[in-house]
Amino acid sequence: MIPEPECKYDLKNRVALVTGAAGAIGAGICRGFLRSNARVAATDISKQRLDELVVEFQQQYYDRITGIIMDVTNLESVSKGIKKTVEIFGSLDIAVINAGIAHVSTLKDMDIDEFQKLETVNIEGTLLMLKELAGHFEKQNTGGDIILISTKNVFSPGASFGAYSATKAAAHQLARVASLELAQIGVRVNMVAPDAVFSDGTRKSGLWEKIGPDRMKARGLDEKGLEEYYRNRNLLKARITPDHVANAVLFFASRQTPTTGATIPVDGGLPDATPR
Repeated sequence: MIPEPECKYDLKNRVALVTGAAGAIGAGICRGFLRSNARVAATDISKQRLDELVVEFQQQYYDRITGIIMDVTNLESVSKGIKKTVEIFGSLDIAVINAGIAHVSTLKDMDIDEFQKLETVNIEGTLLMLKELAGHFEKQNTGGDIILISTKNVFSPGASFGAYSATKAAAHQLARVASLELAQIGVRVNMVAPDAVFSDGTRKSGLWEKIGPDRMKARGLDEKGLEEYYRNRNLLKARITPDHVANAVLFFASRQTPTTGATIPVDGGLPDATPR
């Protein structure tokens, strides 16, 4: 078993919901919350991957984690997922909007059907989550936190990555609007913008499973070489991990500062991607 790091934040009695939980980033965020004593509703559209995640974490964290099948593109599914979380744990205090998909194509060769799939998941999925969470937090009347997993591509888009860059930028803007609208009920909305998160050692990021082969082919690299390429392009020469993303999420969720509508880059330092 991996040694348990010292808990930096204590989120005891708080309940967190994470979408897209079965991927590397989602799993890392769930692990961060569990290490911080929170209870976690891990949600994903893939039952098999979600079940595997929950079984893995229940060996150490027992009933502090539950799995809920959720399709973020379906309003009824989102509504039921939030309600089920409250039924199981008694409340919902923190929500991490992490589910998203990618597509590699130049604008000239863009398949409109593929673009619309990204619109549905990345934009409409974010909107439906924000819509239902707004209603939930208003009813619960205890404040709350929403954290969107954004991307460095919002600030520094990539060639052949237009569909992802554009749809994630729209999701980011929706979260900024939510920060304006929900502050009056004590809900903070913040964003975390990572770059090139490959794996947590046991599972790959769904994003890199999708676009990795194209990026490797374009640069004549294998998987290890591609990871090294992205590590070397940031100022700190850092390998970005799901735990790094989780730490940024936990900073916002633990309310260390009176902050809303803000973005933390988790990219090792990319001047072109600095929020401005």
